[in-house]
Amino acid sequence: MKRIAWIILMTLSYSMSWSQELPTKKDVAFKEGEVLSYKLKYGFITAAEATIKVLPTDLKFDGKPTFRLEVDARTSGTFDIFYKIRDHYDSYIDKTELTPYFYQENIREASYKRQDKARFYQDSKKVVANTGTFATPTTQTFDLVSAYYFARSLDVSKLKINDTFKLNYFLGDEISSLEIQYIGKETVKSKLGEIRCLKFSPSIKPGRIFKKDSKLYLWITDDGNRVPVKAQVEILVGSVTLEIKSAEGLKYPIGKG
Repeated sequence: MKRIAWIILMTLSYSMSWSQELPTKKDVAFKEGEVLSYKLKYGFITAAEATIKVLPTDLKFDGKPTFRLEVDARTSGTFDIFYKIRDHYDSYIDKTELTPYFYQENIREASYKRQDKARFYQDSKKVVANTGTFATPTTQTFDLVSAYYFARSLDVSKLKINDTFKLNYFLGDEISSLEIQYIGKETVKSKLGEIRCLKFSPSIKPGRIFKKDSKLYLWITDDGNRVPVKAQVEILVGSVTLEIKSAEGLKYPIGKG
């Protein structure tokens, strides 16, 4: 369950790559005070919950103001009895470029514990973490949390069906990229109502969890907010779904902007 939750949360960070640097909209898709809540379901059972926040902060990096992004994830119900997860993530990103300066995570999963930190130097194309120093391919490299918020402000006006996407991210002790295919538009029923969404399909590798022909899908509101409302993947036994529970402090009304 731990790996499934991590992979689905990763798909919230969808991206595109027409050039070396990814194009963003003029207006950021979120604002301070936004709070999004999600639940992760295994079949019909809620296995975990996550809350994602944009918090105010006076902290500056290189003299530039930042957004503080905070994520808390935890198991619930029966899953909390057998495999307790209490994960916390923080990311400080530039208010204009939306690229990260600093990232930290506090992982508590059953008896396993880990604390990691990373400082991003975009102009120098490197990440300095407690696991080492890593060279990056571009001046846009992200952590898991900042990638999610950056992606929401991408300019998708030129998207065509079957276009593929890439985004560079730092995770653990390496720089990797995530590839995703744009599927099209689809209306999705959610806790926020029936919403017209953009649909994506990230590539996944079959193995101990996924079937050979498993597909992972992600639905994001086709409005100014670009909020992920649902993600779904089939596994060897059953399926796992990420669904939005609530959305507060959005910059635009749902379906507008």
